[in-house]
Amino acid sequence: MKIVHIEDFVHPDAGYQLNSLAPLQHLQGHDVTIVTGEMDKIPDFLTNFFGRDNIEQRDRQFTEATGVKIVRVPLFGFYSGRAIFQPSLFKRVSEMKPDVAFVHGEDTLTGIVYIWISRWLRYPLVFDCHMLEMASVNRYREVFRSFYRTFVTPVLLREKIPLIRVVPSDFVEKCLAIPLEYTDLLSFGTDTIYFSPNAETRSLTRKKYGIAEDSFVVLYAGKIDEHKGGKFLAESLKMAFPQAGSRKIEFIVVGTGADEYGRQVEQTFAQSENKIVRLPTQKFRDLAQFYQTADLCVFPRQCSMSFFEVQSCAVPILFEDNEINRMRVTGNNAFLFEPGNVTEFRQKILEIANMPAAQMAICRHDSRDYVIKNYDYVPIAQQFTAVLQRAMDQWKARGRRTFKSG
Repeated sequence: MKIVHIEDFVHPDAGYQLNSLAPLQHLQGHDVTIVTGEMDKIPDFLTNFFGRDNIEQRDRQFTEATGVKIVRVPLFGFYSGRAIFQPSLFKRVSEMKPDVAFVHGEDTLTGIVYIWISRWLRYPLVFDCHMLEMASVNRYREVFRSFYRTFVTPVLLREKIPLIRVVPSDFVEKCLAIPLEYTDLLSFGTDTIYFSPNAETRSLTRKKYGIAEDSFVVLYAGKIDEHKGGKFLAESLKMAFPQAGSRKIEFIVVGTGADEYGRQVEQTFAQSENKIVRLPTQKFRDLAQFYQTADLCVFPRQCSMSFFEVQSCAVPILFEDNEINRMRVTGNNAFLFEPGNVTEFRQKILEIANMPAAQMAICRHDSRDYVIKNYDYVPIAQQFTAVLQRAMDQWKARGRRTFKSG
């Protein structure tokens, strides 16, 4: 099967869903290409974390490592966090003669246009939805939702275009009038073999950065910006943490800040009374060593996709109390704190650091068990591919033209 993924922003060094899904589909035996926006027009808030230097070379390295091709096409620019592709996108994808196109984001401009022109294409479409209502903050959101329900949803349903929800939310039904029973619910996931506990790596990494074997290590790995709570984290770590029994509490912070916000965060980190090993942004797979080194991982604000890799390495998580995070807490794999509450955030770290060894062992077991049972990406990737295959079969059954049928 020739699969073309269409995504607003893709970086070969990132850990987004597509960076894992596309290579796994290649390993399934499919011809896989990612079509995405030219890096020069991507806004800084997306590129600062990984950088845009030598992007052609990094794209080639990704292809050599995974077998997945990356094709970049021109953009007019970005608006409200969405790419505005030039019309050449549609011609470029058609020239690839895909068996199926997976358009990531049913509510992007690209997604909407593809839905409207779907009946005239020579290949079927599949869409996914990542949106939660708590993340939809644009002031025109009610106008947009009304527009979508009136002019887009009827076409999506009439053309029987599959839609995959990747979070267990009723957003598409509540806000876009797409019945939940019409959709497939497939989760994110992770490579549970590569991201797994490793005692040797744990010891070597601690030794490399001057961290004692018995220290309690708290990790943050992610963007240093407002959305991820960079200032909140830095302020939380200013005052010294007392020892947890005989164990020191030490910190590893991985991620690069930018602009004035980033500089202010760095100044606050520099004032900390705690030991903080401060490291720049790392490539996705290079993060495994830090997950394997940590005893606890924190997400001060928005929880990133790295949640799954962290848990797969048997590391419990502390993150803010919200709708999606509450659904991720099962057993002793994760802990919640009141959003924006520095005092409670610090107190939770202390409570976890002071847990008896037997209880912490249960937390580590529950963390990995949660991912193994629900988010092992090898079988999940096969489920995604099955939806693409179903779209192809339905397309042919309806007598629609394909590139192979002429």
